[in-house]
Amino acid sequence: MLDYLIIGSGLAGISFSEIALKNNKTILVIDDQSQNSSNVAAGLYNPVILKRFSEVWDAKRQLVLMNDFYNQVEDKLNHKFIFKMPVLRKFFSIEEQNNWFAASDKINLEPFLSTKLISKKFNGIDSPYNYGEVLHTGYVNTSLLLEKYKEYLIENNLLIEETFDSNCIKFLDLGIQYKDVRAKHIIFAEGFGLHKNPFFNYLPLDGTKGELFIIKAPNLNLDVIVNTSVFILPLGENLFKVGATYNWHDKTPGPTEEGKKELLERIKEIITCDFEILKHFAGIRPTVADRRPLVGTHEAHKNLHILNGLGTRGVMLGPSLAKILFNHIEHGDPIDLEADIKRFHKRYLKSLISHQP
Repeated sequence: MLDYLIIGSGLAGISFSEIALKNNKTILVIDDQSQNSSNVAAGLYNPVILKRFSEVWDAKRQLVLMNDFYNQVEDKLNHKFIFKMPVLRKFFSIEEQNNWFAASDKINLEPFLSTKLISKKFNGIDSPYNYGEVLHTGYVNTSLLLEKYKEYLIENNLLIEETFDSNCIKFLDLGIQYKDVRAKHIIFAEGFGLHKNPFFNYLPLDGTKGELFIIKAPNLNLDVIVNTSVFILPLGENLFKVGATYNWHDKTPGPTEEGKKELLERIKEIITCDFEILKHFAGIRPTVADRRPLVGTHEAHKNLHILNGLGTRGVMLGPSLAKILFNHIEHGDPIDLEADIKRFHKRYLKSLISHQP
């Protein structure tokens, strides 16, 4: 009998897979690649929500676990995935500068916001009010990470590429059976696919569509990540990833003309040089209204667990939450109340009532 059957091989799924394997547990992953938010994600990690000048939930611990996790995966797969790179917030006024300095005086933000203005000039970007630097930032090449981890799973016969069918679950005394597979636990890490999950679809996963570009801009001299109304991430060879939009209503998976127009308008507010769009892509982020993840165990089926709701910060949240869920299952450790799905107990009860004949 397997220890874990893991549904989904995005950032959440591979984070749990790796932590389970590191602890000598047996796993099998099922994924049909229908969810692509991890693949198209910017991969940025940043401990500060710059729009509101607030610390990312549990940021300090997440950063430590994140660095350890990706360094270990790099060694295991012999590829480089995580890159340290400064994030500079471009200021558009003296007032924005003052807001930055006021935020940097807050105890929880002091470790993450530099109090020194960055006056460096980058060809292709006007910055009369300079920049503020966020510390402990960078990005993870998520598409390469998922590609190489998938190759690893396939090489070790740990991946089944098919659509998971919840109707095939049979509950046993000591676990579950799914078709011809027996396992002690199932981990649902399906991202936006949660809506088709009959065990956890009572949870308020909203989903937020994001659209991004890969652009070529030979005259844009940039070796840092610039964050304003969009981010600009240098990829090398005059290529840049630029994004992202936030659409709470459109749940279609592909890019749109509306998103393209919005991104173009924002880019032209920042970049003064010519650029060419090489790629336009989109994905639906698994977001939750209260901006907290969805982690925990089903109230009636103690062999079913969820790791979801990573939102826009999957590269930071994935390793941390996977470890929390693993320790909860294996050792009974409590899950932080802000992340535990128990906070939606009333919604669970309502779902039971609505499904009664």
